[in-house]
Amino acid sequence: MAQLQRNWFQVILSLILPVFMVSQLEAPARPHTPALTYSIEGLVQVFTCPHRSFFTSVMSQALRIAGQGTSVLIVQFLKGGIEQGYQHPVQLAQHLDWIRCSVPRCIEGSNVAEPERQALRDLWQHTQAVVAQNQYSLVVLDELSLAINFGLISETEVLTFLRQRPSQVDVILTGPDMPQALLDVADQITELRRTHRP
Repeated sequence: MAQLQRNWFQVILSLILPVFMVSQLEAPARPHTPALTYSIEGLVQVFTCPHRSFFTSVMSQALRIAGQGTSVLIVQFLKGGIEQGYQHPVQLAQHLDWIRCSVPRCIEGSNVAEPERQALRDLWQHTQAVVAQNQYSLVVLDELSLAINFGLISETEVLTFLRQRPSQVDVILTGPDMPQALLDVADQITELRRTHRP
């Protein structure tokens, strides 16, 4: 009896299995999806807070996007101390370049020596050039608001940069006391608030 059931099962399999295989082979091909004829417009995002802070959520977003294969540039205008400069980007991921100002310290205010001021101008010029060349899809400009408020970067230049960048490039601006003109052109504004200090 068991032998008969086993034989019957083999007969059924021999009849059904070829049908499944043929149906897989003869499945209709999916129609070709045409490439997009337009690019998705990039966003300007602002992350701001009342105090000077490191925007962890922005940096994790940049790392996640780079990990998915998108080219990302993080520019830290006021962080120094390692004399990194834009000539020596740190690559935190395969698609993420992280550059800083080539100064021997972190800039805390508007009292800046001329060589430091020139290093910051060079970093800003480099940033504008690589974005204009469409080298990155996401650009994070860290503490840009402070660089503007300290008189180190012109607010007018930043507005021109945002208008003239390739249209598909996303830009994230961070820092406290973000100028109103930049808030006005932002597509998204995130304000971090802290009600107590740990």
